[in-house]
Amino acid sequence: MSPGGHFAPARVRAVHDVASDVRMIELEPSSGARAYPTGSHIDIAVEVEGLPDVRSYSLVGERPLDGAYRIAVKDVADSRGGSRFVRALEAESDVEVSDPKSHFELHYGRPEYLLVAGGIGITPLVGMSHALARHGRPFRLLWAARSRAQMPFLDELSELLGDRLELYVSEEGNRLELGQQIDQLHPDGELYLCGPLRMRDAAQRAWRERERAREQLRFETFASGGRFPPEEFVVRVRDRDDQEIVVPRNRTMLDALGDHGVELMWDCRRGECGLCQVAVLEAEGELDHRDVFLSEEQQAQGASLLTCVSRAVRGAVTIDSGFRPAWTR
Repeated sequence: MSPGGHFAPARVRAVHDVASDVRMIELEPSSGARAYPTGSHIDIAVEVEGLPDVRSYSLVGERPLDGAYRIAVKDVADSRGGSRFVRALEAESDVEVSDPKSHFELHYGRPEYLLVAGGIGITPLVGMSHALARHGRPFRLLWAARSRAQMPFLDELSELLGDRLELYVSEEGNRLELGQQIDQLHPDGELYLCGPLRMRDAAQRAWRERERAREQLRFETFASGGRFPPEEFVVRVRDRDDQEIVVPRNRTMLDALGDHGVELMWDCRRGECGLCQVAVLEAEGELDHRDVFLSEEQQAQGASLLTCVSRAVRGAVTIDSGFRPAWTR
């Protein structure tokens, strides 16, 4: 159950490719596009295999462009179906979107900033780069990707940043060493990162090893990214007489539980707020924690998981959903 959320009609104004596997979608809300802080995203109502769902996409740039929001959508092999739906939109298509909101807003006043992007994670950092450059703040942008052909906005950022932009392209033999980069950052500087799970884990590990202030490492999440490709698994609900529910590879545990009448509290659907957390009683195989709510130690213990993003791999998981009929209380 969601505590709220508002969607309004919008029109697709334009669609064009900005990299070999990235498509830009311009969305024009019927009520007009609103100004937004850096790091903002919008939610889009999508349809996956005939069922309604929601996907979140970071907004490109500091502000709307001529009354439209811009999002960049990558062609993801392991997509649960949302990116395929959005990438298939054409000019003049109708869609429903939320107002912008930010969990990744840039905080001003630090002596130095380090922005780190992995692949399509560049999207929210485009606006941050423009904002920091406009305010004259000292910063660098590090961008890791497989190939230059997969790097949207490269010309724009190269012109804006010059030697403040550092590229680490796998097919060119360049590797990003986060520890070395953090060592160069001012002791009171902040790091903003958006990229895949392994990059985020490496940054957190390097940051912690250097005993840096935890609140000065900020990151945006890829809710769909995990250590393993998504696969079908079974969840058994102990407080529902061990009811067995199959979670398809393109559905979340939260969705599959809801489809079978097991309603949980939820809000962000990004692994951030913790509302959809359940207790894990038994796990066959491995748990693929994809959230940023649980600590690394809590994830290793495997006593709970967030149903909106996390999954089981090569097996099943038995949970206590926390549901208790009124007559048992």
